[in-house]
Amino acid sequence: MKEIVLLLRRFNELVMFQHTVFSLPFIFIAMVVAADGWFGWKLLLLGLLAAVSARNFAMGLNRYADRDIDAKNPRTQSRPSVDGRLNTNNILLFTAANALLFMVTAYFVNALAFWLSIPILAVLGGYSYVKRFSESAHLILGLSLGLAPIAGVVAVDAAISMWSVLLAMGVLFWVAGFDLLYSLQDIAFDRAEGLYSIPSQYGAEATLFIAALFHVLAVIFWTFFVWEAALGACAWLAVGGSAMMLLYEHYLVRRDFTQIDRAFFTVNGYLGVIFLVLIIVDRGLI
Repeated sequence: MKEIVLLLRRFNELVMFQHTVFSLPFIFIAMVVAADGWFGWKLLLLGLLAAVSARNFAMGLNRYADRDIDAKNPRTQSRPSVDGRLNTNNILLFTAANALLFMVTAYFVNALAFWLSIPILAVLGGYSYVKRFSESAHLILGLSLGLAPIAGVVAVDAAISMWSVLLAMGVLFWVAGFDLLYSLQDIAFDRAEGLYSIPSQYGAEATLFIAALFHVLAVIFWTFFVWEAALGACAWLAVGGSAMMLLYEHYLVRRDFTQIDRAFFTVNGYLGVIFLVLIIVDRGLI
């Protein structure tokens, strides 16, 4: 039993399960808006399973693909995929099991969700290799999490609405923007290893500008989402609050690069949760 618990802890450290907070709120935002309220316990459970298994698959494959790079980077040398606590067979089995769980979960949602599960997995898996040949990896990561609200509306309506695309585009630029800020930590390493990231290719100042631009675009798309979905005052408050939090994030990073972890994990984690809570209030669920 102790061995199983230890193995689960290592897998949790591998994928950083708590970071599911970045995508999970936007799945449920889409589901709440699509259902115009409560969408049912079945979809809640299936939504949770889909979000967790999709992210576990993506992170498991990422850690497998990056194990040679992570072994050279002082910031990542202590990951279980690098220091031997999890071998490649463990990681590949974990990744495959989560891919299968995601597809099975999608099957029980509806037919469209099932057929979309395969290209979604392709996008999630492809991200791990993009940075080896293109600086667009930040946008691919954004797209990976931006698929979350699309999945949410498909689960409820078995269709893709315009407002869900606008919501997804906001998530895409939100994630790409904060990933740019996070990547500033590895600017020297990426240059030394010949990896393609916007910081390594264009420098810190350009990265800060592009990240700010992406976050302005995120707020614009979320504004169009609220307007297209005909939401109320609390939804508009969610957009305004998100803008203020992103502004604070940029303030933290520009003031001191050592604040990147605080900006990345704390501010962005709260942003999604607060956005979801305000949408729930707007739709009269609480």
